[in-house]
Formats: sequence, structure tokens, C-alpha cells
Amino acid sequence: MSDSHILQGKRAVVFGAGGSIGAAVAKAFAVEGAEVFLSGRSAESLTVVEKAIADKGGIAHSDVVDALDEAAVTTYLEAVAGQAGGIDVSINATGPRISAYGNGKPAVQLPVDEFMSALNTVLKSQFITAHRVADHMLGQGSGVIILLTGSPAKPHTPGTSGIGAAFAAVENLTRTMAMELGNAGVRVVCLRTAANPDTRTIRDTCDLLAAMRGITADQAVANLAESTLLKRSPHTDDTAKAAVLLASDLARMMTGTVHNATAGVCPD
Repeated sequence: MSDSHILQGKRAVVFGAGGSIGAAVAKAFAVEGAEVFLSGRSAESLTVVEKAIADKGGIAHSDVVDALDEAAVTTYLEAVAGQAGGIDVSINATGPRISAYGNGKPAVQLPVDEFMSALNTVLKSQFITAHRVADHMLGQGSGVIILLTGSPAKPHTPGTSGIGAAFAAVENLTRTMAMELGNAGVRVVCLRTAANPDTRTIRDTCDLLAAMRGITADQAVANLAESTLLKRSPHTDDTAKAAVLLASDLARMMTGTVHNATAGVCPD
């Protein structure tokens, strides 16, 4: 366990906790003392994360929940709040596979259905989970809602029109919800990361880019790092640490804003 425990006593919900980023965030929250509630579509992957947290002395509970199903999310959050006595932090790390939103295709070649895929998944699930958990936080007069986006929210490379539009909308939603919930003591922040090469989505992206450009997947990964100002890409542990900061009282004056954790790959 961490010596700081900056999330000690916090009750945190992680949607998409079975994925690469979600799992890293859940583990980081637990290390910092939070009781973590894991949700996702795969019981098997959630069980792995839950066990990893328990093995290090943390507290975690897992449930299969579809973040695109508003009724299921509502029921789940009511159960969590009832069990834990409230919800202090929520983060949504869900997202579609690269094959679903046409990454790498120019906008003029992108079918409407593929363009809308990210909006119908990423944006929709972020809205569902944020506005349903807000009900509980409004009632207790406190809480932190963290929405997650990526660097295509600020276009810096071609072939990202669908996911970029969805991410930009999520960042707009962050500001709007923060204005609406701030008087009740609820913070709403967005964490924007860049391509995390240790995630399945970015590995798939690099395979696609390699095939398109006639290079190796390793070269594609290296190119992603080279495009950042730090000349190294953020990994899931880096993204998780940023989430810990935003969830903690160290960031208590941060709301309605985007935390740019992209290693400088895109400006604000």
C-alpha cells in the first residue's frame, strides 16, 4: 500500500475496470486507500483486477454492468451507494474497439455508421454514467466525476474524425456539468490522455498504422512517442496516476476543466 493514502476512505466507482486503463486506475485508487467498485462487461477480466487489488491489501468489489444501459447503470449505482453509504468518485474508462469507429480512415472515406459509432458509445456511456452518479453526489453534497478522453479531442493527426468528435463532445459535457453541479459541491473534470501503447486499443491502432504505412508495429509505437514533446508516450500507469490526482482533495479547486496528460502531443 502507498504511504500517502490520498484517497483513504473514498468510495470509487470505475466503469470499464476490466480494460487496460480502467484496471490501472482501479488498482491505483485502491493503492491510495479507496474502496473500489469495479464494473464492466466481462466477469472474467473484472475478477482478475479484483484479485490483484485484494492481493495487495486493497478492497474491491466487481459486477458485470453495461455502461450503455442506463437502467442497468442506475440499478448498479443505487446498489453501490446502498452498500458503501455513498459514492465519492466515479470514472468511466469504457470505449469501443478501433475496428468499430474507423480509426485511420479520412473523414471523406468514413461511412456515417462508423463516424457515429464513437458518439453512440463513448459519448453516450460517458453521459449515462456521469448523470446517473451525479444524482447520488448531489444528495450528499460532494463528489468527483471524472470523464476520460484522448488526444484526438484536439486534432493533431488525420484519420481520427469519429473518435475526435466524440472526445471533443465529452470535454464540452465536462464543462457544462461542472457549471450545473458546482454549487452542490460536486466537481466534474476530464482526463485527456494520449495513446497509451500498453493498451489493446493502441496496439491494434499501431498494427493498423504499420500496415497502412509499410512499417513495423514497433516503428509505429516509436512514432507515437516521437510525436510527443517529451518523446515518450504515456502508459496506463501514468494515466492512472493522473486520475488519482484528480480524484483526490489535492485537486479540490479543479473543476470544469481538462487535465491534459498527453505528454504535450496536443496543446490546449
